[in-house]
Amino acid sequence: MNILISNDDGYLAPGIAILARVAAEFANVRVVAPERDRSGVSNSLTLDRPLQIKEASNGFYYVSGTPTDCIHVGQHALPDFKPDLVLSGINNGANMGDDTLYSGTVAAATEAYLMGIPAIAFSLNDSRGRYWKTAEKSVWMLLEYLLKNPPKEPILWNINIPAVMPEDIQGIKITRLGRRHHEQSIVPMHNPRGEPIYWIGPVGNISDQEEGTDFGECEAGFITITPLQIDLTAYNQLQSISEFWQGIKPSNT
Repeated sequence: MNILISNDDGYLAPGIAILARVAAEFANVRVVAPERDRSGVSNSLTLDRPLQIKEASNGFYYVSGTPTDCIHVGQHALPDFKPDLVLSGINNGANMGDDTLYSGTVAAATEAYLMGIPAIAFSLNDSRGRYWKTAEKSVWMLLEYLLKNPPKEPILWNINIPAVMPEDIQGIKITRLGRRHHEQSIVPMHNPRGEPIYWIGPVGNISDQEEGTDFGECEAGFITITPLQIDLTAYNQLQSISEFWQGIKPSNT
């Protein structure tokens, strides 16, 4: 099996090194990741300039673009390696609830899924570097089981690893996405010339962390697995919208 690995924290991030090391125990591995931290870029593509790909001393490839770019480059610019599975992460911080819409980690997996490749995004519910051993144990356990029992249908899974010691993992829960309060603060500052500048501030508080959500179960010490889908169609509105517009007639003028 060939496994392509990417992330959004950049090719030098500790999480991607762990993911590559564990995956290499089970399959052939190639890493194609952004040259720098591209967190929060979602599914964006670089269309205003050409991309470059280079090989680092550790054998990883890095791209002057986004996580989504990396999947395309890994597929088409390096044609000698055709992935059977794409893994993204391990992200330095959780990607749960509404955050999955912005996550470059999830975006890399999503792009692979759109190409017909099974894909999994891994994130650690901690950003201080305290629980990488937990992340390593979790990925090892999940990949060992997955590769012995391959899914019978295409997959796009978002996996979050709890911020607990390895021995305190409570198990695995299949969850739905939770929700945050939609608050995004703006932090005003001034540059050295006295001109106003603005930073995007911290995300809003969690508003839905009930039992069965990724927020709630990961906080309780479980590895959470949330299956994702791409179709954004609001099927429950099709009939009502059809009735709303049925009276409009094309103009002859």
